[in-house]
Amino acid sequence: MKNLISHGIVLALALSTAASGQQPNIVFVLSDDQGWNDVGFNGGEFYETPHLDRMAREGMIFTDAYSGGPNCAPTRASLISGMYVPRHKIYTPGGKSKINPRQMKLWVPVQQRFLEQAGLEAPKRDPFEVRQALNPSVVSFAEVLKNGGYTTARFGKWHGGPDTQGFDVSSSDGKPGTEKNHYNDPNVTFDLTDVGVEFIKENRDRPFFLYLAHWDVHSPLVARKELVAKYKEKLASWTKNKNPYNPTYAAMVEAVDTSVGRILGTLEELNLSEKTLVIFSSDNGGTRVSINRPMRGIKGSLYEGGVRVPTCMKWPGVIEAGTRSATPITSVDFLPTFAELAGVSLPSTQPVDGESFVALLRGQRALSDRAIFWHYPLYLTGRASPASAIRKGDWKLIEYFEDGRLELYNLVTDISESRNMADAAPSMARELHAELRAWRKATNAVEPETVNPYYTDPGEARP
Repeated sequence: MKNLISHGIVLALALSTAASGQQPNIVFVLSDDQGWNDVGFNGGEFYETPHLDRMAREGMIFTDAYSGGPNCAPTRASLISGMYVPRHKIYTPGGKSKINPRQMKLWVPVQQRFLEQAGLEAPKRDPFEVRQALNPSVVSFAEVLKNGGYTTARFGKWHGGPDTQGFDVSSSDGKPGTEKNHYNDPNVTFDLTDVGVEFIKENRDRPFFLYLAHWDVHSPLVARKELVAKYKEKLASWTKNKNPYNPTYAAMVEAVDTSVGRILGTLEELNLSEKTLVIFSSDNGGTRVSINRPMRGIKGSLYEGGVRVPTCMKWPGVIEAGTRSATPITSVDFLPTFAELAGVSLPSTQPVDGESFVALLRGQRALSDRAIFWHYPLYLTGRASPASAIRKGDWKLIEYFEDGRLELYNLVTDISESRNMADAAPSMARELHAELRAWRKATNAVEPETVNPYYTDPGEARP
């Protein structure tokens, strides 16, 4: 009933938006593996992000923005579909755990190469279903916007499967009909920005949605030589702190920042700034090359370092310049937000787990009482074992399926998640645990429970 009421409110507001003729263009720039602290507007010092910092000053910083998953594939599927991970079942690139199966206490799907390396045969059937692609029947955020008259384009990384999910233009590199990885290309961010700029120019007279999903700053670390040289020189005289900065990674961060600058400049040249919502975010927390402190964990983990992402948004005349929101938002919220902005209804053929954050953009109070969730039923060496998590208000609870262990943290007083409060605040732990279990039941989330008969080595399975 709560969802029906919420969706009814979204529809009413959306119809009001449509009637007023104030549909904004939407540009969504998504970085790959960029950590929360790897931008100036969140306090990063070494990396140079002047365009992002300007965007943040002229718009709103979302200090508590989260990815839908601890890695790229589940987050992107949740962004596109508005559904939490247990519904679309895309948990990780490749679909299955990346770990020596002898290090798993619980038996879960494992990639073939790890089974072969351990001398084990692949099972006839996985213990539960995993997917690597969205079902073509899924109504994407592009299709939602097309219902509102938008022209849509996706350039860059996808992870959604072979179907283009309704985008008018969809390409990994901007070239028609291409779909391949571009992790080793030092020019790909600049090339993607070129086609993104052209798309904006070609569609300046009608509502458009540009989803610019950069390959940077994902490994392998590759960047233009002159930018790498710049940061090597900078690092040689760096004295502000002793963080282990990587000049190539810094160059990749700058490439993404330059892309944002060119997008903002193009909108200004075409007098489209006040008609356009520009969003910047990342698909998960930073990797080992990032400076994730003071947050715990890295990409792949359900700790803050794995799921909290740098996010800012700009929309002159709507978003008040220099504002901040500490209200948690997450990947599934983008589809209903876009639906409200476009003045269209939400999909009726699939669940929509997120809620619109348009009110937050307007400086209004919203979404403060709800919970957000994560679910990762697989293993990742050194970073994750099967677990679920919930955040509600200041509190976050993680439940591990191997032993039922609960970890409870107050993120306002302990952003580093260094003090497990499960025993000290038992009523809060019980409340959040009950809500987490109810959410898993509602979304048919799989709970790994089969003991692994091949388990012999604890290795580095746990974070």
